[in-house]
Amino acid sequence: MSHHAHEYHAYKPNLGFDFDPTTHLIFGAGEMKRLGDIARTLQAGHVLLVTDPGLIQAGHAQHAYDLLRAAGLNVSQFDRVCENPTTTTVELGTTFARDQGDIDLIVALGGGSAMDCAKGINFLLTNGGRMEDYWGYGRAKEPMLPSIGIPTTAGTGSEGQSFALISQEQTHRKMACGDRKARFSAVILDPELLTSVPVNVVATTGIDAMTHALESFVCTRRNPLTQMFAREAWRLLANHFETVLADQNDLQAWGAMQLGAHYAGMAIEHAMLGAAHASGNPLTAFFDVAHGSAVGLMMPHVIRFNQTAVASLYADLARAGGLSIDNDNDDAAGAALADQFERFMDLAGLPTKLSLFGVEEQHLDELATNAKTQWTGNFNPLPLEKNDFIQLYRHAL
Repeated sequence: MSHHAHEYHAYKPNLGFDFDPTTHLIFGAGEMKRLGDIARTLQAGHVLLVTDPGLIQAGHAQHAYDLLRAAGLNVSQFDRVCENPTTTTVELGTTFARDQGDIDLIVALGGGSAMDCAKGINFLLTNGGRMEDYWGYGRAKEPMLPSIGIPTTAGTGSEGQSFALISQEQTHRKMACGDRKARFSAVILDPELLTSVPVNVVATTGIDAMTHALESFVCTRRNPLTQMFAREAWRLLANHFETVLADQNDLQAWGAMQLGAHYAGMAIEHAMLGAAHASGNPLTAFFDVAHGSAVGLMMPHVIRFNQTAVASLYADLARAGGLSIDNDNDDAAGAALADQFERFMDLAGLPTKLSLFGVEEQHLDELATNAKTQWTGNFNPLPLEKNDFIQLYRHAL
């Protein structure tokens, strides 16, 4: 069978799709300098800058502040964003914003947490109520404010999505609150902002982005367009991850990682995820495992589980990521891809065994019960029952 015939037969079943991009994307080293102009284009007068203490330390928050002021805009800075933002963080930010007077633009500067928090504030500031009211999709009745996302990690791809992931303060449940109106009006990807990221953050966010590419590429809601984004995301991430771990100052590699993470975010936005996210989330909730680390730990086991259903797709990804997969042997692709991913986990210095986080056999039942309730699992190429999740966790012990 010729390479081409082989590579494309997998896309036959779902050739229709609906693509509705609304975000102005600006990519390039030094492009942060355009922040003021873009804010003015969005008719801003009073900007809420949402960021976190780490970015104040790195000097990026001051830079953003100065650019907005130089454009003649009034700026109020909310910088109490923390990792995995909760309903409390969002309420604090909303109260702060209300006290500042009429905000007409939100600028998010930071990792996925700053993006999520800014979207959360946008919901409450414009539509009132509590975060719980927006759990699900399309629940905001009133228009929302224009917003600009400036990611400083190559990770979640949250800047390319309409969902805010906010944890409930009491239950720690992650609520996905989405609305097309919550999408960023503009996104600036400037690799110069990434060279000061601590190496442990480089590791977990890079792994997180890779799981997005791997899961969205094979999920049941995939289509030719989302696969184009996911495949290119995987190519960029898999071929540059090692470089950014070794050399924090390689702008070329950072640009590839940043674009890869964003493309993966776009793939999720127009497709979905799968069982690695469904099984990773309970680990974050119950054992406090960082999101990227949790999903990354489960990913190779999920690839091996899915192999029979999507062998040709995994072969396509494996080739894009630089593995030499024999044209007539797709069945080996899943195993090779899972092994390659485990090598990335090792390079990143992330644990690949659940026991290292204190997880024991007796916990698996409850973890699997929770994993089964996770929405993302419904889009895995093979459906999973509770027992399948128990098996996945057992392999990961």
